[in-house]
Amino acid sequence: MTRTRAREGSYGTPDAHSPPAFATLCSVDKKNALRAGALAAGTTLMMLLMSSPALALSRDDGDDPGTGLSVIETLGLYVVAPIALFAVIAALVMIGDKSHKKKDPTSSNLRTKADAKA
Repeated sequence: MTRTRAREGSYGTPDAHSPPAFATLCSVDKKNALRAGALAAGTTLMMLLMSSPALALSRDDGDDPGTGLSVIETLGLYVVAPIALFAVIAALVMIGDKSHKKKDPTSSNLRTKADAKA
């Protein structure tokens, strides 16, 4: 007694159709998605409008900006100085770590000679 399946890989009810592959992928409510997108877009727009660079053109009372930095000064301040600070801290940590020897009482202070006399 042999039964043939309607499709290879279908189990259960014969001739049953499986759901489409991505049927549950887009099951998010479209109204909620539209609401979230509108909220994100509105928030972004308000942030851009409130932090407009045009506000930097008007000087405040007591505002006295200094001279700008050159390219070399900017690179030194924001690139070279942090790397140098990291290197100094790493070196200090490595020096502090190597200052004490590891003390292993089980194997480092054993002095044995092989007595192989045959």
